[in-house]
Amino acid sequence: MDLYQQLILDHSKRPQHAGLREPFEGEAHHVNTTCGDEVTVRVHVDGDEVKDVSYDAQGCSISVASASILAEEVIGFSVEESLSTYEAMRAMLTSKGQDPGDEEVIGDGVALAGVAKYPARVKCALLPWAAYTDALVRAGVDISTVGGQR
Repeated sequence: MDLYQQLILDHSKRPQHAGLREPFEGEAHHVNTTCGDEVTVRVHVDGDEVKDVSYDAQGCSISVASASILAEEVIGFSVEESLSTYEAMRAMLTSKGQDPGDEEVIGDGVALAGVAKYPARVKCALLPWAAYTDALVRAGVDISTVGGQR
């Protein structure tokens, strides 16, 4: 088994930051109607810093692993940096395998690069990230300006 497959399994079997926590300013629940995966994401932001991301993810190993990776890659960073990470993940996952991802930007998210070759699975991997951006909006964060660098 290659390293990337192992990372996905590790994140799905031992998800980081799982469980819904307080305090939070925004919460979003998203469902992938194609396969039934569900995720609820809560965000706690203080000023421009993402202080916490907690979630409840039910579904395939890809969606659970993606939620775990999301939390690992955005907690402690600015909202702008987290949105840049989201954009890099989205670009990689929608590239149909042409973008291998940048480990400096998305960390363990590069393990999901192979998902890009399977359009039905891309939705699984993007589900937590879509819920995250929705939760930010519900928290009153302006997400229209994406582009910060880590």
